[in-house]
Amino acid sequence: MGTETLGTTAIRYAARGELTRAIDDWHKWLSAERRASRHTTDAYARDLAAFLTFLTDHLGAEADTSDLAALRPADFRSYLAHRARAGIGRSSIARGMSTLRNFFRFLERTDRARNPAVTTVKTPRLPKTVPKALDEREAMEAITTAGSLQTEPWLAARDTALLILLYGCGLRIGEALSLTCAAIPKADTMRVVGKGRKERIVPVLPVVREAIKAYRAVCPFAADPQSPLFVGKRGKGLNPGVMQRQVRRLRSVLGLAETATPHALRHSFATHLLAQGGDLRTIQELLGHASLSTTQRYTVVDAARLTKVYDAAHPRAGMEP
Repeated sequence: MGTETLGTTAIRYAARGELTRAIDDWHKWLSAERRASRHTTDAYARDLAAFLTFLTDHLGAEADTSDLAALRPADFRSYLAHRARAGIGRSSIARGMSTLRNFFRFLERTDRARNPAVTTVKTPRLPKTVPKALDEREAMEAITTAGSLQTEPWLAARDTALLILLYGCGLRIGEALSLTCAAIPKADTMRVVGKGRKERIVPVLPVVREAIKAYRAVCPFAADPQSPLFVGKRGKGLNPGVMQRQVRRLRSVLGLAETATPHALRHSFATHLLAQGGDLRTIQELLGHASLSTTQRYTVVDAARLTKVYDAAHPRAGMEP
């Protein structure tokens, strides 16, 4: 049984022998060479731990690299069935198999084990989803109401500044919370580190700069260049769960849909830019998408919005053909 500490989470693996060392090397490779974020690394680690726990029951003992090399397609399909019976969603099952393929490729590259069977197992087809954005009124109401849910002025200023940043710059919550005080915008742009530790420059509206300035002016913790920009009550880096909980409270107060999350403000940023004539390539750069196809999802959202507006406003929309 091996244990690895990732981020703030200690993850236990049902593994023995060379496999425990391989897992440790895989973690280092994900962080150092693949440049995966802590969130991604933690997710991969949980996926692999779940698979190895299943194998312990499936094989009757903790696995080693030789056991992984001997697995057949039927063994992987048994794991998929096990996850489905446990009520795990299709997207999580698909991600888990992607993790396993990644780990098995690493084992093969490092000459520890080879098993092509993992590549032959198909995961459930995922339904195409479109981003769930807030409309402009909802986004503004969420931002202006966020502060009223806090009793301490500096926490109210923090929540307001963070939501304005997500909506005004289209940041992921993880990107925003990884910012240090050295990144406090003093001009019209700021540098953001996104997925794969890729840097991009995003424009910063004056209202965003002023909100961050107002928050830092009342924050009781020192703004050292390397300290987190957004902090919790004890001065440590703000946990994303805190902001997700605050947005859930906002949903209740404002009557917003369950899809209203911190990430929905990023979707709203892209959708509203597109609605105002923004160029897809530019929006791709602003969001930090590696592929234009990811950004193109927002054209579906905008088309749906235009259809809704048309049906509500056009005098012939409701007429029979």
